[in-house]
Amino acid sequence: MTILSTAFLKGLQQTSQDAKAAEFTMKLMPNLLLCLLLLVQLYHTETTDEEPQPPKGPCANWMGGAPGYPGHNGVPGRDGKDGKDGQKGENGEPGEPGPKGDTGEGGAPGTEGPRGFPGIPGMKGEKGEGAYVYRSAFSVGLTNRAPVPNIPIRFTKIFYNEQNHYDETTGKFRCSIPGLYYFTYHLTVYITDVKVSLYKKDKAVLFTYDQFQRNNVDQASGSILLHLSAGEEVWLQVYGEEEKENNAGDQE
Repeated sequence: MTILSTAFLKGLQQTSQDAKAAEFTMKLMPNLLLCLLLLVQLYHTETTDEEPQPPKGPCANWMGGAPGYPGHNGVPGRDGKDGKDGQKGENGEPGEPGPKGDTGEGGAPGTEGPRGFPGIPGMKGEKGEGAYVYRSAFSVGLTNRAPVPNIPIRFTKIFYNEQNHYDETTGKFRCSIPGLYYFTYHLTVYITDVKVSLYKKDKAVLFTYDQFQRNNVDQASGSILLHLSAGEEVWLQVYGEEEKENNAGDQE
């Protein structure tokens, strides 16, 4: 009995020790697994280049945690220095012509060049028409008594009237060729005073007055330059009261 009790007690003790060993082993298993993971991570870190080393501490050989998530991207660094100029490239193809620009300002006149050689004489031209000189002139005189005042004087003596531009019936000169005309007249005054005016288109443009001096023969004249158009008329007439004595005159 004593032997059996002793053996039974030893068996119980052995069973109790196995149970404790098993319980210790179960508690140690998670720690062993963590250590194995840390060892694998340390090995992987040693085999990669320029990767950050795992933190060293009491948990490195004992209770390391699981790997963390990658961190955020850092702030971009400053611009680097400009590189050296590269080699000159090949010339590109010519581009299309651009639009025509505005006309620029004229330049300063250049210096006069040397005189050139005489040119070849040109061909003889065709014969032109003969030049025709247009004329318009007349010269008349008065030999009778003083004419009636305030109407055109009708000159009775014709010195020149080849173109017939002076009308003897009216005493007026009628312009046929437009242009510039010069009129002049001369008077011989005796016995009484004389008052004469030159008219153009019913308007007096020149006056002549000469006072008679007893026992003396006086001379008077007048002249004017007029521009006439075709159809305009010019004449000479006495103005004032009717003269009763003799006066004579010429007009051109």
